[in-house]
Amino acid sequence: MNTLLEKQNILSLPAGYTARGGSIDDYKIACELLNLHSMHMNGSVDLNDPELLRLDWQNEGFTPETDLRLIFDEQGTLVAFIECWMTQQPPVHPWIFGCVHPDHWGRGIGSHINSWAEDHAYIALEKCAPELRVAPRTGVEAHNETGVALMEGLGWKHIRSFYRMVTDLDSPPTEPSLPEGIVIRPFDPETELEEVYRTFVDTFNDHFGFIEQPFEKGFAEYKHNMVEEPGYSPEMWFVAMDGDKMAGICICRREDTEDPESGWVGELGVRRAYRKRGLGLALLKHAFAAFHADGKKRAGLGVDASSLTGALKLYESAGMRVQRQFNQYEKEFRPGKELAVESL
Repeated sequence: MNTLLEKQNILSLPAGYTARGGSIDDYKIACELLNLHSMHMNGSVDLNDPELLRLDWQNEGFTPETDLRLIFDEQGTLVAFIECWMTQQPPVHPWIFGCVHPDHWGRGIGSHINSWAEDHAYIALEKCAPELRVAPRTGVEAHNETGVALMEGLGWKHIRSFYRMVTDLDSPPTEPSLPEGIVIRPFDPETELEEVYRTFVDTFNDHFGFIEQPFEKGFAEYKHNMVEEPGYSPEMWFVAMDGDKMAGICICRREDTEDPESGWVGELGVRRAYRKRGLGLALLKHAFAAFHADGKKRAGLGVDASSLTGALKLYESAGMRVQRQFNQYEKEFRPGKELAVESL
C-alpha cells in the first residue's frame, strides 16, 4: 500500500495537541486516564492495579513504540491513547482500543486516534493470506453516546453486544447437584495448567470471534495473562473432573478489577460431551460459594449477549443481572474466508 496514501487517511490532530508512540513506561499515566474515563462513565475504576496494563502491553507481538499512540495537551498531560493489537495468528481481526479524557471530547481527538489505528491496522493485510477476510474490530460501552456516535460516524458497523453481569451474594449460594461421576475441585497448578488451557480451547471454540492459536503461542499467552498477573489465585481456579478427564473449568479472580467487594468469573466452559447436564450451573454456583466464603458481596462476569452456547440464559437462571452493555464494531478491509467462529 502506498505510504503517502496511508498517511493522508489519518485525520488531523487538533491544534495545541501533540502525539507520540508509546513505551512500556507509559502504563501508569495510561491507567490513570483509563480510570478517570471509567469513573466519568461508570462511577468506578476500570483497573485497580496499573500493573495489569503493564502486563497486557508485555504480550509478545505488541510493541508500544509502534502499536500505541498517545496524545498530550499543551501542559504535557496525557489526554488520549489508543492501542492497535495484531498479535493473533493470522491477525484477521486487529483489535483497536482507545480512550479520550472526557474534558477533551468533541475536539476531534477521538477521530484522529481512531483513524491512526485504522491506518496502522492495514499492516494486517500483508500478514494474512489473500483469501482471508480482514476486518479490524473495536468496542464502546453502549451508554457512551459520544463514543457510539464517533464509531458510527467513522463508518464502523455494530456487529455484536456483550454484557457485564453481576449478582449479589447476600447469603450462601446453594450448590446444585452434580452430574453423576463429576467432581468439582481446585486445580493443581503444578500439574494441570496445560490441561486447563486445552479445556479452555475446546470450550471457547464455540464462542463468537474465537480463533484457535498455535498451541505454543496460545499456551504462552495464557500463562502470561492468567498466571503471571497480580490477581492470580490458583485456589479460585475450579475444574470439573470425570475421573481423570477434565470436563469443564471455572477460572476465577478473587477480586474484580473494578470492584474490590466482588469476585470475578473470568472463564467458564464445559466440553461439548458434558453439556446440557447442569454442569455449567454447578461450576458457577461453586464459584459463588467460594466468593461468599471469601467475604465478597457480589460476583461478576462478562458474556456474549447472543452467546452461541446459551450462556446468557444460564447466568440469568443463576440470578445474575445485566449491569452494562458493551457494543462491538467492525470495519471490513477485505472480504473473504472468515476464520473466527460465527456460528455452530
